[in-house]
Order: sequence, then structure tokens, then C-alpha cells
Amino acid sequence: MHSSQLQRSLISLQTLAWKETHRYLRIWVQTLVPPAITMTLYFVIFGNLIGPRIGPMEGYSYMEYIAPGIIMMAVITNSYANVVSSFFGAKFQHHIEEVLVSPTPNYIILLGYVAGGVGRGLLTGLIVTIVALFFTRLPVNNLPITISVVFLTAVLFSLGGFINAVFARKFDDIALIPTFVLTPLTYLGGVFYSINLLPDFWQGVSMVNPILHMVNAFRYGILGQSDIGIVTAYGLILGFIVLLGSISLWLLHSGTGLRS
Repeated sequence: MHSSQLQRSLISLQTLAWKETHRYLRIWVQTLVPPAITMTLYFVIFGNLIGPRIGPMEGYSYMEYIAPGIIMMAVITNSYANVVSSFFGAKFQHHIEEVLVSPTPNYIILLGYVAGGVGRGLLTGLIVTIVALFFTRLPVNNLPITISVVFLTAVLFSLGGFINAVFARKFDDIALIPTFVLTPLTYLGGVFYSINLLPDFWQGVSMVNPILHMVNAFRYGILGQSDIGIVTAYGLILGFIVLLGSISLWLLHSGTGLRS
């Protein structure tokens, strides 16, 4: 019986994950092409036009320094966007109830949506990485750190997108967090500069920004340079994953925000 339940759960997970993957691949012109174009503009404007005027950053060319941050920015925004739009769409069209009344465990439902967000985030990150290679070199300093940080970050922001979708009541609500929280934190998260350029007080303030730790951990994986401790970054990312994952499961269990 236990084996049968496990098999059914795996089939449910596979079905949900494939549905989410097929969703963003089917409309790839809307989901994968725009980030590639946007990030290319960042490389052209900040790297080619502004970079030579700024000069080296922490011992690397400016283009080389910002590339990991731009890649991570694409992963964060797309992981978040995929889950928040997909789950809210399911709520808005009232077909999420079919999943909720099924015998599918809550953790499988959550994993299915997160898998879609992680898949889109990583695929977009790969595309942006390929684009970056046309502008600069990316010597991978530590492959395990590079892969693990980008994967865990995609998981974290997929969970964030899920929570946003649960509490959203209209389409405008799914744009509030990306516009007023994610975008400022990303731009202030060391993507385009080292916090060592800031006065001591603002360096301390910047350390509160979780995206700063993710960007720098990923930059360490690529370049071997970071403004923060890698152990601290991993602890923060894993801590937020546990927190947001627990909140997401509680929301599914309680039905908060899921039923009309």
C-alpha cells in the first residue's frame, strides 16, 4: 500500500511538473526571449558603454564583474514570475480546486509548482549565461558552489512566488512584490557594484539584503570573489527556503486564500 501511494504521488508530481514546464515552453516567445533581450541590453549599456569608464572592479573588468549578478537577476525574476502567474491563474480560473480536492498530498502540489519555477529560472539563467559569453569570459572558480547557489536561489524565489499567488486577489497584486520589493533589492544587491565602495554604515545596511548574499555567493562560484561569507550565504538561503516552504505548506493545509 505504501509503495502504491508513493507511486501515485510520483505520478502526480511528474504530471504537475510537466504541466508547469510545458506552460512556459509553449509560450517561449513571452517567457524566455524577453529576459534574454533585457539582459543583453544590460551587457551592452552597463558593460560595453559604461564599463570602460568605470574601470576594473575588485580586480576584474567591469563586464566580468557584473555578469554573475545579471545571470542571478534573471534566475530570481523568472523563478518568481513563473510560479506567481501560474498559481494565481489557476486560482483565478477556479481549476485549482480540482487539484486541492484530489488525493495529491500538499507537498507534491507545492513541489510541482516549484519545479516549474526552478526549471524556467535555470533555463533563463542558462540562456543569459550564453549571451554573457559573447561579451566576456566566465571562468568557473567552483562548480559545486555555482550550481548549488543558483539552484537553491531558484527554489527560494519559486516559493516566494507561490506565497504571493496565494494572497493575491487580482492580477495587479502579483506585480506588487516584484515591483516594490524584488526590483529594489536586486538593484541594491551588489549586481552592478561592490559594497566595498560604500561607506561603512551603508555596507552594514546592505548586509540585511538577502539578495546581496545570493549574488555574491554566485559571483564567488564564478569568479572566486565575494563581499560576504559563503557559509553565511548558504545559511541564509537555506533558512529562507525552510521558512517559506513551511508557510507555503501551511497555506495549502489551511486553505487560506485558496477558496472563494
